[in-house]
Amino acid sequence: MKVLIIEDNRQVIRDVSFCLRVAYPEVVIVSVAEGAKGIEMVETESPDLVMADSSLPDIDTLDLVDQIREFSDVSLVILSEAETDIDRARGLEAGVDEYVTKPFSPMELLARVRALLRRTQGLGFKPQRMVSIGKLSINFATYEVFLSGNQVKLTPIEYQLLSELVRNEGRVLTHRSLIEKIWGPEYVGDFSLTKRHIYRLRQKLHDDPDNPRMIHTERGVGYKFIART
Repeated sequence: MKVLIIEDNRQVIRDVSFCLRVAYPEVVIVSVAEGAKGIEMVETESPDLVMADSSLPDIDTLDLVDQIREFSDVSLVILSEAETDIDRARGLEAGVDEYVTKPFSPMELLARVRALLRRTQGLGFKPQRMVSIGKLSINFATYEVFLSGNQVKLTPIEYQLLSELVRNEGRVLTHRSLIEKIWGPEYVGDFSLTKRHIYRLRQKLHDDPDNPRMIHTERGVGYKFIART
């Protein structure tokens, strides 16, 4: 596993690196102090995980996230200092997968990283087979999604949402269950999370919410996946 740390505080880099090496002895860690350089390295280094400071001197956090999400669905953690709930909500909507508040404990950092990697990449689990339902195909081993044979680029959150729905085809998944599974129990109650990401997922899958072929809304409850040919 390769991790890119975008952080200008050398002590934070050392602390994060130590925690990761304890949990993942084979991890490869690269670091950079500038956000602009970090964006370049996401493309050139192809990391499995990016951990970025929320107060980089050369770029705003949302700009950093937006630029990374233009070309990559890499798992993205923001090391947060003084963000408000509104700041975090905007970050999650833009494509942040997880926040870790500074100063952090090693146990919390590793717990959040492990949970994120489990839900976005399945690290530590055996690859699963390709599943095809109607025009949609998902390769659970490579985390690739195809629609009518064309690859669909999803963010980690979008992929996890789709994966949960497909694995539970025909079953209604409540807003609460999806939020607990994907974002964690601390976000339960913010149903706007699922609504925003389902909206974007539908756009990418060309799924009209007024006449859905895949993702069906159970009003006031949640969503279910039923593919129509």
